[in-house]
Amino acid sequence: MTSPVAPAGGVHLVVSDIDGTLITPDRALTPAARRAADDVRAAGIRLSLVSSRAPRGMMQFVRELRIDTPIAGLNGGLICDPDGTIRERLSLDPAAARAAVEFLIAHGVEPWLYIDHDWLVRRDDTPQVRHERDVVQTIPVRVDDFDGHYEHVGKIMGVSTDPATLPEVERALADLLAGKASVHRSSPIYLDITHPQANKGYAAKELAKLLDIDIRNTACIGDMNNDIPMLKEAGVSIAMGNAPDNVKAHARFVTRPNTDDGWAFAMESFVLPRA
Repeated sequence: MTSPVAPAGGVHLVVSDIDGTLITPDRALTPAARRAADDVRAAGIRLSLVSSRAPRGMMQFVRELRIDTPIAGLNGGLICDPDGTIRERLSLDPAAARAAVEFLIAHGVEPWLYIDHDWLVRRDDTPQVRHERDVVQTIPVRVDDFDGHYEHVGKIMGVSTDPATLPEVERALADLLAGKASVHRSSPIYLDITHPQANKGYAAKELAKLLDIDIRNTACIGDMNNDIPMLKEAGVSIAMGNAPDNVKAHARFVTRPNTDDGWAFAMESFVLPRA
């Protein structure tokens, strides 16, 4: 376990991942999760969301849970108010963005670019694009190629049709862009490339700072490799039961999977007793 123990005063803020954590595999908020969020709010604990999604793709859950705190999209590359107003951004160096795109294409992984609230794709008719469009309720912008679009890139998402090969692509690209980008899988088929400081650990610290809350009084909960940086920072770190073992190893607590109301169980068992 790498996370510190929360100091006296308990938990004042929860920073939660969305996909694989807050919502079910079919992208729904359960009644138990809604009740738990209400209980967290009633206990005086603030609730914020962090995601590899662009903020626009987070807004459904911001509205449904009545989130009134800043949120972090693009793994911390874009921090916004709950109405979508951008407060902070971290963008990839244009040369690093170009190198990442070229590397992904050469390895059979399709890149998508995220610039502020826009999602750029080379093709908008693939099953992966159609699925993502439905999930995040956002229409992509199709471009013939990405030349001329490497400025202000908040995130590149590499989309693989062969999950077995993505871990090696992740390792090789992380080596290639060492010091220039943060490279983490956000799902078995998605690889996120962001500014080297733009990770969920940075996001959790910035969200806590904006709310004048000590990161040690913050609980973070997630399920994938890109959640590890915030689990390392949190006073109370919680991994989902559906998380890989390497993610669970960085958490103080492990809750049930997201198929069994794991998020609600975590709030009831590990957060509310520390209010």
